[in-house]
Formats: sequence, structure tokens, C-alpha cells
Amino acid sequence: MEFSSRSRRIAVVEDDGALRVLLSRTLRENGFAVDAYRSGAEFRTALDDLSFDLVILDVMLPGSNGFDICRWLRARSDVPIIFMSARGQNTDRIVGLELGADDYLPKPVDPQELTARVRAVLRRAEARPSDEPEMSGLLHFEGWTMDCRRRELHAPDGSRVSVSSAEFDLLAVLVDMPHRVVGRELLLEHSRGRLAAGDGSDRSVDVLISRLRRKLGSHDGGRDLIKTVHGIGYLFTAEVSR
Repeated sequence: MEFSSRSRRIAVVEDDGALRVLLSRTLRENGFAVDAYRSGAEFRTALDDLSFDLVILDVMLPGSNGFDICRWLRARSDVPIIFMSARGQNTDRIVGLELGADDYLPKPVDPQELTARVRAVLRRAEARPSDEPEMSGLLHFEGWTMDCRRRELHAPDGSRVSVSSAEFDLLAVLVDMPHRVVGRELLLEHSRGRLAAGDGSDRSVDVLISRLRRKLGSHDGGRDLIKTVHGIGYLFTAEVSR
């Protein structure tokens, strides 16, 4: 089914006035409803009355930066997020991925490329519920519990372990296919951070796996739940019950 931008509301949070106007105009010309904001504070205030289908965030904002706004959003919503930044370092891409962003574009931004990426992210966001029908309710493994409706991970001692949206999505794919080798491409396709692999490498998946191992490893035996299969991908070792 062909994608339609009709009635999709996009928030553009960008302090550069000329760029904010250019991106807003291009998105509107492509059928999107757009609300533009100069700062994170303006955007937060707007959320009292509005909801959005996607948020475009500049990293270097006055006051609270884009990463801060992303953390704040992710604690409340799974709305898709695309970062823009004049700083093109891989560390910024990785931080954005770890915080749960869906894509990352270095500046200068081509408005038409941004529009194409907005469409791609929205298509994937819409496909997620039907693509993952069994990932709901509670999943249990080695004393751990994944609450897929609330998107929470609880350790064997009952404490909640903080994970980003990208980490949760990647772990959900592994848990859904226990004792099977899962390749990096599949993990990129199904994890929320898949588009952050636009740097042309598997680095984003490796970063997420490393962070998950560290968090799971804070409890006995947790680090061994995810095994590396060199040259192919990863394998989840535990028995899983629903």
C-alpha cells in the first residue's frame, strides 16, 4: 500500500531560523502538517496540547539540547525521532541510537533527503505492530521478566533495569528467537536503531549488544545470556516462557 503523508503531524525543533523555515516548507509541500519550534522549552510546552507522529530534533539547541529532549520524550512516548546535527562524529550517532532515536542526519541537511527519511521512519513505525504480533505480554527467562506492553525489563531480584528503546527492541528480537543465531542485518532491520546504521557498518548493533551485556551482567549469569557467533551474529542462550 502506497504511503500517504496526509494528516501526519511533524514537529521540527531547530534553532536556526532559515533552516527551520526551509524544512517546514518542504515537509508541508510534501503533504505533512508541520509545527516548528526554536527550542526544547517551546516544544515541551506545545506537547500539553498537541501530539505528533514524528519529531525532528536538532542536537545543538539552546537550553536543553536534543539529547536531553530525546531522553525526556522516551520516558513518555515511542514517537519516532530523527536527529539532525552539525557535529557528524560517530559518537553523536551512537549516543542518539542509545537514546532511542530512529535516524540521524548530519548537517547540512538536504530537505528532500530528510523528507524521504521521514517517510521511511513512519512506514516502519506503522509496520511494527503487525510485524511483531507475538511480542506482547510478559516474557520470562532465567528469572528475568520483559514486559512488552510497558516496555520494561526486570531483573531476577525484581528491580527494573533501565534500557533504551533501541536496546529493548534488539533484546526482544533475540528473546523471540532463543537458541537461534540471529544475524546483524536482521537485528538492524527489527531494532529501533536500525537506520542509525547509515554509517555503513554493524557498529550500531555491536554497541547495543555491549550495553545489553553490561546491564544484564549486573546480575549473576546475565552477561552469558547473549553469545557472539563470530562472523554471523548473536545467539540468546536462555529458555523463554510466555
